Amino acid sequence: MNRLRTRFIAAFIGVILLVVLIPLTFALLLRWLDVAGQPPEITAVLESLSPEQAAVMESFARQFFPRQIAGFIIFGGLFGVIAGVLLARSFVRPLDTLAESTRQFGPRNLSHRAKVQGTEEIRAVAQAFNEMAGRLEAAETLRQNLLADVAHELRTPVTVIQGNLRAILDDVYPLDKEEVARLYEQTRLLSRVIDDLRELAQAEASQLSLNITEVDVAALVKETGVAFQPIAHNQQIELHAELLGHLPTIQADGARLRQSLHNLVSNALRHTPAGGHILLEVEQVDGVMQIRVKDSGSGMTTEQLSHVFDRFYRADPSRSRESGGSGLGLAIVRAIAKAHGGEVTAVSPGLNHGSTLILTLPLST
Repeated sequence: MNRLRTRFIAAFIGVILLVVLIPLTFALLLRWLDVAGQPPEITAVLESLSPEQAAVMESFARQFFPRQIAGFIIFGGLFGVIAGVLLARSFVRPLDTLAESTRQFGPRNLSHRAKVQGTEEIRAVAQAFNEMAGRLEAAETLRQNLLADVAHELRTPVTVIQGNLRAILDDVYPLDKEEVARLYEQTRLLSRVIDDLRELAQAEASQLSLNITEVDVAALVKETGVAFQPIAHNQQIELHAELLGHLPTIQADGARLRQSLHNLVSNALRHTPAGGHILLEVEQVDGVMQIRVKDSGSGMTTEQLSHVFDRFYRADPSRSRESGGSGLGLAIVRAIAKAHGGEVTAVSPGLNHGSTLILTLPLST
């Protein structure tokens, strides 16, 4: 028997004895021994007795009432034990079940859930446990997926480097600048993935460093449009930047915002075919700054929209790493937006109807 159940039974017995049985017993004892306190009829009967009869009655009372008191105490104790055991079981059983669920949940059985039963307080604890278990299971799933994605993303460039180096050692490829350049490009890809993962980890741990200054968003948007104009021209895509209305400066990290804009425009360029167009807009709306990147590209389904900011997610799985990016660019944009107290969202009418990514930032952080 656990200590909680033992204490409950002892407390129940004590309540019965102290609150009910002992006061009742002493009341009866005083009622019979105190002649002055007796009803007139009983007093008259007692006074009519001879001294010998009164002595016998008093002796009987002195022997009878202690036995009655002992009987009440024994009966009350037995009743308290039985009732305490029954009540303790009804209260403690849900706790035992919850403890067993916790033990089963521990050895990586993250899908296990506690049975919601018992009193309102115990049910609340069980529900809180199930909510915690659900969050831990989701976090473990994300962790496993992240490890698998990281291994997948790093395996290909490492394999390419190893293969080329082996070919050079076997004199299959000559050790010339062209081959070294290919190997160097693979190392740059590895470095980019590692840097992106480090930034995401810092952002999720609320450790992403921000150098907050006065930032002219209008100038930043125009600069981004100019920087990507040659790339858009080579891909036969029209790229325009529009500044809508009065645009005040905001308190933000200019370098991080520039990185976010570059990621958004790069993403639009990857998904927009030749002959398409990309519009980069910035506007103050309802006390916040909105930067919108609209493209006439492949668009997205509702399912793709719900995952577009996930790590390593590619709306088109057929795209290679070189043409489709590392799959971390938009996740980094979301992390930077959250670090500034803002958000980034995606909307699309559907496949082949383009999409719009909206970066929303507060005017001050």
